[in-house]
Amino acid sequence: MAAGLLLVGVLPGTASAAEPDPRIGLGGGWHDAQSAISNLEHLAHRDKPAGFVDPANPGNGGYYASDFTFGGKYAFLGNYNGFNIVDVSKPADPTLVTSVVCPGGQGDLSVHGNLLFMSVEESRGRVDCGTDSSVGTRFQGVRVFDISNVLNPVQVAAVQLCRGSHTHTVVADPKDADNVYVYVSGTTSVRPATTMEGCNNDLATGENPSRWRIDVIKVPLAAPEQAAVVNQPRLFADPVTGRIDGLQNGPQTPRHPSGSTWSPTPNTNACHDITAYPEIGLAAGACQGNGILIDISDPANPRRIHEVSDPNFAYWHSATFNNDGTKVIFTDEWGGGSGARCRDTDQPEWGANAIFDIADRKMKFASYYKLPVPQSLQQNCVAHNGSLIPVPGRDIMMQAWYQGGISVFDFTDSANPHEIAFFDRGPVNPNALVLGGFWSAYWYNGNLYGNEIARGLDVFKLTPSQHLSKAEIEAASQVQLGQFNAQGQPKITWTPSFAVARAHYDQLVRAKAVGNPLKFQVDQFLQRAEQFAANGQRDAAVSQLQEIAGKLTASEHQKLKQAILDLSASL
Repeated sequence: MAAGLLLVGVLPGTASAAEPDPRIGLGGGWHDAQSAISNLEHLAHRDKPAGFVDPANPGNGGYYASDFTFGGKYAFLGNYNGFNIVDVSKPADPTLVTSVVCPGGQGDLSVHGNLLFMSVEESRGRVDCGTDSSVGTRFQGVRVFDISNVLNPVQVAAVQLCRGSHTHTVVADPKDADNVYVYVSGTTSVRPATTMEGCNNDLATGENPSRWRIDVIKVPLAAPEQAAVVNQPRLFADPVTGRIDGLQNGPQTPRHPSGSTWSPTPNTNACHDITAYPEIGLAAGACQGNGILIDISDPANPRRIHEVSDPNFAYWHSATFNNDGTKVIFTDEWGGGSGARCRDTDQPEWGANAIFDIADRKMKFASYYKLPVPQSLQQNCVAHNGSLIPVPGRDIMMQAWYQGGISVFDFTDSANPHEIAFFDRGPVNPNALVLGGFWSAYWYNGNLYGNEIARGLDVFKLTPSQHLSKAEIEAASQVQLGQFNAQGQPKITWTPSFAVARAHYDQLVRAKAVGNPLKFQVDQFLQRAEQFAANGQRDAAVSQLQEIAGKLTASEHQKLKQAILDLSASL
């Protein structure tokens, strides 16, 4: 049975068979919908500010909240009408700092140092961020803002592109501190050459068609105004014939397995999203009809090294690696995000995550994970954006499911993912399907954040449960990042601490991998060592740690043993 099968009450962390899942039947409303929560605490909610919401029509697409990113103490919230900067240094009291009106959709954002990058794909966009689309110079591409003064962001570059920018990925080269690269995924129709010279939509007769490629922008950090396209790699080419449309060029079957028409069509002429992991030299591209693995050891010249397909996938949408780089999760945005795709009639492999193991730079399918509770016909719901939660020793991800809410799940065993926490609201409109719900859900420096399309920003924190201990939560919270872009994964490392050691101990206890009397001994030695350390008795603490490390001889105990030895060396 697939791990995400839509059966109420069969997954840990949701509900028992005798107790229906509380997410079922939630009352709707724009700002007064009912909600359900498990193993999370809801710290704060902030409505979208004026100018970024249509009070008469919360489903007005010109004001959708979109993707978001973090830098320092700020969250940068994308919107089809511009972006908002929110101070999240007090997670229970997030405070709006600045709003920048700059229409053009999709408004996805990334941060690198004092630079903010923004995707623009709609033809209403203007170079000068003007709001009257009938005048001014059209803009579709990537904007670059200087945010050194968050009270007054200044656009310093605007790189025009033939298909605009639906999403983008900032790639920092570990070997080059002077530049960053931006991989651009453009999915809209090709602009006419009259609006941008060189744009070409014809594969059969045209020269250098603007589809079947990505754009690579080089940004000199000392002179970002010089940002420019330096490469347009053909990542989908057939390595034997050289044909640039060498991957999947349409559905594998006439109709979707559900019996419905394909929506969208899995046609690999662009990537929807690319997630880069520079520390391991790899990126994963969710490319409409395929998932691809990309070598980015030379960031200006990415090259495809493996690809996978799936007859259940309508639209390969986004990707997330685990921290070790041994797994990758791809999402399927079946229905394009605007349809009800978590109904009780929908199978767990439709509009879901596909989890792949990575070995020898090749991907092998392991399982599906789908939100494990059905949603109503009034709720758009399908797999969307998420990120890792850095619990040492485990692979845990939080993920947005539009109006399916937020699901936190464990995929340490890639063949058996399971949910451990959730948050959900009722539909925006209880009588009709109005686009809403969480576009993205990301962890940042100890807290969980979600950007709701129609409602605004939510902040959560994890609470201890049978699935996640206090020490595991504390160890994750000790990881502090200077910035975070979900499409540019950082390598997470953990500073040795008692919380990290305890986290590994708790995992062994949960898995019944350490029995008495050893379990009792480890617990007692860790307690005594922590007390000695708190009292400044370093030698006594080290002695306790080294003694208990010597008792951990089984292979399954090695992560705990190493965490204890690292802690001992750090005191």
